[in-house]
Amino acid sequence: MKFISLQPFVPSGSDFETSKKLFVELGFNINWDGGDYIGFQKDECRFILQKFNDRAFAENFMISVAVDDVDGFWKEVKEKKLMEKFGIHVGDPVNQPYGREVNLIDLAGVCWHFVQG
Repeated sequence: MKFISLQPFVPSGSDFETSKKLFVELGFNINWDGGDYIGFQKDECRFILQKFNDRAFAENFMISVAVDDVDGFWKEVKEKKLMEKFGIHVGDPVNQPYGREVNLIDLAGVCWHFVQG
């Protein structure tokens, strides 16, 4: 048996529509919209945004996304002023033992690790 893909269900937090807009601004495309569930994709990365609000869960949920240019990603996020526009937190690029990384805390509180890999 071959495993084909992994698509986590990511909580939206209290504002599902604004979370949806954030991920579109980050460059993800909507593959399908099931109302309270939306399938997002950028290149080979996929996830499902779920209309679900549980701050304690979200703040303990982390996702690692491999990117080819973490500094370019960080620069694009800064140029789009996504922190100001959405009230999210985006850290500066840092070197970790596993690669260069930028952390983004989304509207729900999920920590996204964008790692150059």
